Amino acid sequence: MYIHEQPLDVPAVPGHARLLSRLERAVCDEAGDEVPVRLAVNATDAQAYHCETGLIAGLDARRRETLPSMFRFRRRQAENAEGFTTVFLVPTGIGSTIGGHAGDATPAATLLASVSDTLITHPNVVNASDVIDLPANALYVEGSIVSRFLLGAIGLEPVRENRVLVVIDSQRGSQFESAAVNSVNAARSTYGLEAPRIVMLDPPVSVRAEYAASGRAAGRVDQLDGLLEVLDDARGDYDALALATVVQVPFEYHVSYFKSHGEMVNPWGGAEAIFTHAISTMYNVPAAHAPMLESKAVDDLDPGVVDPRMAAEAISTAFFMCVLKGLQRSPRIVGIEETLAAPPANVMTAEDVSVLVIPDKVVGVPTLAALEQGIPVIAVRENENILGNDLRALPWADGQLHIVENYWEAAGVAAALRAGIDPASVRRPLAGAMTELYANPAHAGVIVERVLSEAGR
Repeated sequence: MYIHEQPLDVPAVPGHARLLSRLERAVCDEAGDEVPVRLAVNATDAQAYHCETGLIAGLDARRRETLPSMFRFRRRQAENAEGFTTVFLVPTGIGSTIGGHAGDATPAATLLASVSDTLITHPNVVNASDVIDLPANALYVEGSIVSRFLLGAIGLEPVRENRVLVVIDSQRGSQFESAAVNSVNAARSTYGLEAPRIVMLDPPVSVRAEYAASGRAAGRVDQLDGLLEVLDDARGDYDALALATVVQVPFEYHVSYFKSHGEMVNPWGGAEAIFTHAISTMYNVPAAHAPMLESKAVDDLDPGVVDPRMAAEAISTAFFMCVLKGLQRSPRIVGIEETLAAPPANVMTAEDVSVLVIPDKVVGVPTLAALEQGIPVIAVRENENILGNDLRALPWADGQLHIVENYWEAAGVAAALRAGIDPASVRRPLAGAMTELYANPAHAGVIVERVLSEAGR
């Protein structure tokens, strides 16, 4: 069994109508017996949506039949206006200028959290290697879980704490194995993490980073059997899963990445994302991943003073503390049938989402879910990335899409939405309301006679 990514071109639909359903059919038809767990629309032109899909291959029929569809959709009935919930995403592996490196979207997350009752975000936004500063009102939710949540397929239940199962590569007593174990014990002793077990995999899972033809960071994961045996045997004994494995990249990437001053797409994140998407889908629990250093030669490299966005990586050894802290209170996944049958007061659903904030040009399942659900979307131009989509071309409802220059403006639009005012009302010039004449068909004859009479004068 393995996890991989492959390109897929889907013929364009006039007006991009029912795009989510169209992509679902194309991805599922192409997947065959494989299970799709991730979808990225890298570019859109007149001919096609140029996509890449992440797939689990080699699953036996029994396990395959138990997995939820990543496209399952339940239309929300209405927005719950009792609180204001912002979902803030920066997709992994697309070279985002903000959030494309090591937790460097955290200040933006904190800003958006300040104008929200609840902020839902994912590891790529706040994971900063051995550093993390998650806003107090934020929920740390793995990316595929966020997608399913926005689609209306699951609910999220805040928790006091999770029992975190830790699984790491066995490096037979190396300093990197020790660093991972020390990270877990540091988390236990300093912020009270409940992590009763550390499992060392030998042989380890094979995780390899790759670049797709689009330039997006991608990857492949092999040798999963040992990990799945551990997770199957321990099922019921853990609420969340922390993974630390080597991500194989060419040695020179360790040098060129830091010397690129942020221009090189982070090569590790794409492989990590497809790995956690697959595990969270298969076991229905929060999962997050940290890359282990693979050799003393890599550890001995001195990157010097690096771009500030990469600095958290340059000062870290285990890269694991952010994962452990984030998973400590990551919300529980609740089946939507259970939630709708007897709605618990603290379970959040798609009805609770007030706005989605994304970089401009990002089209994936969360964007399309928001489109279908009528959720307002704020797209930030300043967060440049390698994608080639025009969000304005999608069939949004009036006032649903807000394209802004930066996260200052994004916070302002979110604050306006929270206050229940049209964001356009605080800008100038303020256009007048559109007026139109409605001619009642029952009186059409009278109107015609009056026009003719006036014309004959």
